[in-house]
Amino acid sequence: MDKLEAMNVLTKVVASGSFAEAARRLGVTRSAISKAITQLEQELGARLLDRTTRRVTPTEAGLAYYERCLAILAQISETEAQISRLHDEPKGVLKVNAPMSFGTLYLGSAIADFMDRYRDLKVELTLTDRMIDPLEEGVDVTVRIGAMVDSSLIARRISAARIVLVASPDYIARHGLPKTPADLVGHKCLHYGHSTTVPRWPLTENGAPISVPVAACLSSNNGDTLRDAALKGIGIARLPTFLMGADIAAGRLVVVLADYPPQDVMIHALYAPNRFLAAKSRVFIDFLVERFSRPAWERFDAVKVAS
Repeated sequence: MDKLEAMNVLTKVVASGSFAEAARRLGVTRSAISKAITQLEQELGARLLDRTTRRVTPTEAGLAYYERCLAILAQISETEAQISRLHDEPKGVLKVNAPMSFGTLYLGSAIADFMDRYRDLKVELTLTDRMIDPLEEGVDVTVRIGAMVDSSLIARRISAARIVLVASPDYIARHGLPKTPADLVGHKCLHYGHSTTVPRWPLTENGAPISVPVAACLSSNNGDTLRDAALKGIGIARLPTFLMGADIAAGRLVVVLADYPPQDVMIHALYAPNRFLAAKSRVFIDFLVERFSRPAWERFDAVKVAS
């Protein structure tokens, strides 16, 4: 087995945590996998993997080598792809995953227009608010919002999402208006995510980041749930404008603490580096960048700020 094949073997073992699973994915025997790893360790003079009866995990040296292997294999795949896709046409089934709210509001109509442009393509769209592993779940392109925490995935920026703090006029009339971030402690807050401790909201003050503890009366990993609660006057929510920009424009919600805005978050298209980026994935990502270069959610008529 040559060096590139052995590097590919290592990435599959680390990704799956199992010699047997790596062998299944590569269509070789478990003994071939073990032999390739042993040869690599002998050539490098370092132990790359810790083996137990239940799982295989990378050592510190193994993790560093794994990350370099991913980058090298991705470069090779991209070079080969640039040559082969000169005559490659988008075809087959494109599997896409995206967050529930964003997918429902924007991605559904975008995909309909995309399919009108590429009529030989079939699309399978799944919506979930949990982060998935594209390799494990067989997804071609994953759309995600927020900070990227998995460096093993390639991310391409699609657009920015503006985040604001909002409340209903009814809530403000009953509970008053927070004047500073410290005032949030005395208000009912609607928190995105799950927290067993006191949640903290990242805001800015004079351009510098600050972290503010809040009292969450409702926590959820679904933005629509928090939007509905905010509209009903339950509390103050920290949400992206793509979700409730129309509510702000219509006056159903107003922006609070506008002088302490949260930082924008990025919307990215993610794909696995050790997967060949087929033409179907490439043209879809290009389409999303084009579609959301001027995001519609920033075009509401007027931002209504509580005062």
